[in-house]
Amino acid sequence: MYFSNKLILSTLIFILISACQAPSEKIEQASADPFDTMTSLEWIDLSYSFDSTTLYWPNNPLGFQLDVEAEGITDLGYYYSSNSLTTPEHGGTHLDAPIHFSESGKTMDELTLDQLTGEAVLIDVSEQALPNSDYLVDTAAILGWESQHGIIPENTIVLFRTGYGAFYPDREKYFGTAKMGMEAIPELHFPGISPEAASFLAEKRRVKAVGLDTPSLDFGQSKEFKTHQILMGYNIPGFENMANLNQLPEKGIYIIALPMKIKGGSGGPLRVIAGIKK
Repeated sequence: MYFSNKLILSTLIFILISACQAPSEKIEQASADPFDTMTSLEWIDLSYSFDSTTLYWPNNPLGFQLDVEAEGITDLGYYYSSNSLTTPEHGGTHLDAPIHFSESGKTMDELTLDQLTGEAVLIDVSEQALPNSDYLVDTAAILGWESQHGIIPENTIVLFRTGYGAFYPDREKYFGTAKMGMEAIPELHFPGISPEAASFLAEKRRVKAVGLDTPSLDFGQSKEFKTHQILMGYNIPGFENMANLNQLPEKGIYIIALPMKIKGGSGGPLRVIAGIKK
């Protein structure tokens, strides 16, 4: 009875307040409803499926493996299936936790939901990257985007489209070589983010996460992975091997990036989606 009376009283107060509001105030209040906003979005999957074609770093001895443990009609007459899976942390669409390149960085399970969700922008550098497999996104590319769209706000997720998503999962085109093992490492050629741009994003724009459609935040010929070191030194996670970035606008994006919550993990498979206005 107490709950019912309280609910009725709250409803009456809401009606009275609404009646006193000007039409413009009511419209503003309605547009601020987070559920209205979320249902008005079109959702785009930015993740590749994990299967036998999933690409991993060439020196990973094992790739993705799904083993069937049970499949079929049980003795009691109902269908049942269950599998086990094996996968390296870093491969396919995945997240790099800061601990990956920072001794004091956060592990997978320590990343907050706020770091994995939020407003995002897309910087399209495909015109520069596709003709040059060793292309490095520089600060000029970021400032060029800002000259058209405004300064990137703090706590934004920044995505870079290089166009290399069109090559996935063709290993030779995507990595620059079809070789496997350590002998492949010197022959890796794909675009990445320059250390200069990484510092700019971390220090000047204070972004919350960075992602792109290549195998690594660093370009293929990187030896020291300085972009990883810089971003993860600021506890900024990275999203690698992202799919369908060609379907995103340059702004007005909402990202939800939820990886496997692996305790102590340095990375793991990522299901990342983008919401854009319909």
